[in-house]
Parts: sequence; C-alpha cells; structure tokens
Amino acid sequence: MRKVWVAVGAAVGLGLSFVMLLVVGVYIVAGNLANGVGAGGVGLAKGAVPAAYRTLVQRWGNLCSAIDPALLAAQLYQESGWDPNIVSRADARGIAQFIPGTWATHGIDGNGDGKRDIWDPNDAIPSAASYDCELAKYVKDVPGDTSDNMLAAYNAGAYRVIKAGGVPPIRETQNYVKVIRTLAKSFAAPVTRVDPSRQAAAAITYAQNKLGTPYLWGGNGTADQGGRFDCSGLTKASYDSVGVSLPRVANDQYNAGPHPGREELLPGDLVFFSDDLTNSRAIRHVGIYVGGGYMIDAPRSGAVIRFDPVDTPDYFGATRVTADGAKALPTSV
Repeated sequence: MRKVWVAVGAAVGLGLSFVMLLVVGVYIVAGNLANGVGAGGVGLAKGAVPAAYRTLVQRWGNLCSAIDPALLAAQLYQESGWDPNIVSRADARGIAQFIPGTWATHGIDGNGDGKRDIWDPNDAIPSAASYDCELAKYVKDVPGDTSDNMLAAYNAGAYRVIKAGGVPPIRETQNYVKVIRTLAKSFAAPVTRVDPSRQAAAAITYAQNKLGTPYLWGGNGTADQGGRFDCSGLTKASYDSVGVSLPRVANDQYNAGPHPGREELLPGDLVFFSDDLTNSRAIRHVGIYVGGGYMIDAPRSGAVIRFDPVDTPDYFGATRVTADGAKALPTSV
C-alpha cells in the first residue's frame, strides 16, 4: 500500500489506444538508442544495496580485477538477502554465508578492530571479496573469463576448474555462474540506455484489462479471491501472462533486471515506491509503467486498479524486467 499524492480524475477512461500509442512511440525511439551496457567502472544502482552496506560493497568490490561492486552485491544478495543473522541448513553463517571452517582460513578483520567476526558485515563483506580474489588467483591461468572461472571455483572448487580448463560441466556450477552474472546486472548502475523488454507490451495489456478491479491485500487474481489483486500480485500476474515468473513481493521484484533512470523509463518497466529511498529492501509498492508519467497499479484497500502518476515524493526507481533476471532471483531472500 502507498500514499496517494495526486488524484487523477477519469484515469480509467483512458483507453487501450492511449497505452498502445505510448508503447509503440516510445519503443521506436528506444530501439534506436539502446545499445547495451558500455565500458567503464561499475557503480551500484540507486538503493539496490542497503545503505548500511553500500560503502563496504563499493570499496571491497574493487579489491581485484576479477570482481566489481555489482558482482559482489549479487553474491551477497544470493547468499543471504542482506540478512546478517541468517544461518543455513549447512551452518553457513551471516551476510556472506561462510561455513565456520572456511571462515577460519579465509575470514579477515575487515574493520581493523582486532577481531574476525563472522556475524559482523564489516568483516564478512571484506572477507567475501578477499576470498573471491584468492580464488581468482588460483584460476588465473585457466582459459576463459577469469570472473566466470572464479565464480565456478567458489561453487565447485578451484581444482575442478583447473582440471576442466574452465567452468566445469556441472549443471549446478554452470547455473551458479549464470545466476550471479545475471543478478549483477540488477545491482549495477547502467552506463548507457537499457535495452527494451520484448514482453512489455503484452504485460501492459494484461494489466490494462484489470482496470477497475477492486484491490485486495494479498490478492493474486485467483477465482476464490474474486479476481482481485494487490500491487505486487498485479505486476506478477502481468508478467506471468507472458511467461516471465516474478517473485511475489515488490522488493524482490526490484532485482528482476537492470534499472533505467527516470528519464529513460519505457512502457512495461516496473516502478517502485518507498519511504526509505536508500534501501530496496524497504520498497512497499510497485506498478507497471505505461508512458507519459503514468503507471497502472493496485494502490490500496478501498481503491481499484487504475492509472496513477509516477512522479511522487516516494518514487524509488524502476526495473526493466528480463526473463533471465527473473530466473536468477533466489527463491527466498
């Protein structure tokens, strides 16, 4: 649920032709401008890393050439969802999910207080970066991409990478490398325009067909719920309709792709809202952008799915959903 900052009269009366004109017109321009990710240093996308850890990730993510801040952020998010107190079934601990035996040999005193604390992100995040860089040294002479080989070594061990002459033919390891590389795109600040989404127009059409439907907290649009939705239920269903499976919760949906700037929004982008503009984990509302400064959203109890303006004080940012980005998200964070 989010605050309503501006009342939009007769918004539901905007027809499909309005939306599709925006989609077609903006996509023609975007198709001419989008040219992938450019070269240069890797920064972090706005708010993607919680403010408490952003400086650590930015600093230690540049520890060696095999990693960058976005890749380090992707690993930490995949491992713990930024929870410094989590313990896995395998007894992996803390924000970087070190097993005690690995921590004993690879944990470092990142904040210089004389202690190596597996639970302290000020030690654990630097240790994760240091461990990555150590692995990169082990596999530096292996053919192929050093970062891919480093990630494979993290998952399967350096010996298997060296023996295979690259990422070994192990499904779990190959998937781990792909997942982290894909997630890293959602943590990196884009340096050029982000490619348009192929599924966007159909996702908008689905949402448009739900205009006027009453809001339901926790609603997924099922028959037993009278076809009603809440905000993230609507965006999930819109992309489910085109074969892209998003997480159920808005703050997890934020990591389903790269993040275009406000001036680069295209129809189909998910737009997010929060009372804390420094932390994507605090996101509490999402809509699907249709162009012209408007989105379709399920705003709150007592309201209906409708057009609402994007430019409000609680606007957090946007995500251009990709199928690979959605697949890369952990099942629970």
